[in-house]
Amino acid sequence: MTRLGTVAALRRYPVKSMLGEDLAEADIGAGGLGGDRRWALLDTETGRIASAKNPRLWRAMLTMAATADGDGARIALPSGETVRTGDPDAAEVLSRALGRRVEPASVPPEGATLERAVPEEVLAAGVTAEVAVEETVIGLGAPSGGGFVDFAPLHLIGTATLDAIGAESPRGTAEDVRYRPNLVVETGGPAFGENDWAGREMAVGDEVVLRVTVPTPRCSIPTLEHGALPRDPAALRVPAARNRVEPIPGLGPRACAGVYAQVLRPGRVRRGAAVRLR
Repeated sequence: MTRLGTVAALRRYPVKSMLGEDLAEADIGAGGLGGDRRWALLDTETGRIASAKNPRLWRAMLTMAATADGDGARIALPSGETVRTGDPDAAEVLSRALGRRVEPASVPPEGATLERAVPEEVLAAGVTAEVAVEETVIGLGAPSGGGFVDFAPLHLIGTATLDAIGAESPRGTAEDVRYRPNLVVETGGPAFGENDWAGREMAVGDEVVLRVTVPTPRCSIPTLEHGALPRDPAALRVPAARNRVEPIPGLGPRACAGVYAQVLRPGRVRRGAAVRLR
């Protein structure tokens, strides 16, 4: 086995498209990291999942922070107000904050979809512009009952990639939270080296074994404000210039950073655990 590095950060996002929480350790099961993306907001007008991938409608979700709370999630709004997903007034509070009627959901509707604004058009026209959107089905690379993950149960990114993006950014940094990974891997080696992980097995710590599947296509979310973090178009422009690959045959070249993975053997993972490729 080849040692890649160590787990630098573990993160889960209890509500899709909201800020998440850092963990010192976590259980990883077939459906991914425990408590990750187990809730989402449904747009009651369209029936689609609310996602900041369409920033014109939903970028304000990235001003809200969600933490796991028993079988639900507690959401902190930028106003200082908090609401729990199971509260009787949760839909009203969140709808008022977002300016659209939404309701919390813990089970994806059959064939659940979201809108993904074409990222290059968002870069060119801005986050408030009406741009072309793609309707995508979520969870196609995840087991049934895997919550509201975009594709596969886990998303990983390496620090070498983040460092390279930051080096070419006018801001001089690329915060990992912008890319919403579950595992940040402390890596040396080349930028976008995650592309070469695809198709291989990965051991994380002493228990967990993953199969890395495909590079992660990036949407416009990394460019958006995340809580106190400002907008950063370079978070997408750099991968678009340096790492346009076709993650899935027929999809066409996409700006990619990081990889998706499936879980072959579940277990517990801690920050600092060794990461190895088989």
